[in-house]
Amino acid sequence: MNQPIRYCPQCGSGDISLKVPGGDHVSRQVCGGCGYIHYRNPTVIAGCLIERDGKYLFCRRAIEPMKGKWSFPAGFMENGETAEEAAVREVLEETGAKVEILGPYSIFSVPHMNQVYIIYRATLIDFVAEAGPESDKVVFIGEEDIPWDDITYPAIIQITSRYLEEKGKGKFGLYTGSYITGAVHQFS
Repeated sequence: MNQPIRYCPQCGSGDISLKVPGGDHVSRQVCGGCGYIHYRNPTVIAGCLIERDGKYLFCRRAIEPMKGKWSFPAGFMENGETAEEAAVREVLEETGAKVEILGPYSIFSVPHMNQVYIIYRATLIDFVAEAGPESDKVVFIGEEDIPWDDITYPAIIQITSRYLEEKGKGKFGLYTGSYITGAVHQFS
């Protein structure tokens, strides 16, 4: 569990205890003053796998975690935006590229980090801005030059590999899976 709250964000009371609220099955931080229940749920990371002329847009991370490693652009979804909006925004922030989403491609869970990743297939419209401070290099990389040993996470390797295999067949699926089990389920 993340850092416990010390004061209720609703009423300011310091009477916070850990208990299973009625109708729930998970221990939560509950305010004894007003009954507020503090939920800590997984975060959503949205991003895009972007292809142009047989090359793929990768960015090298300029910040931790995984500084110096390569990935396709992705980041945390913000309140008030859709997953698609988050993916497009993150691409713009990390690469300076404006993209159009073609469709969802992979949804996978990373329970030990309390994260869910939603990766879309997208096409480049144009580079409209400078890359943000999270990336120190942004390039289109051909399949033969993908830096497999320097990719951020195993799931990014798995998604990229599967995409390259499917591209050869001309048909893309939608996949769900878990970082823990490695199981991948395809929906056509």
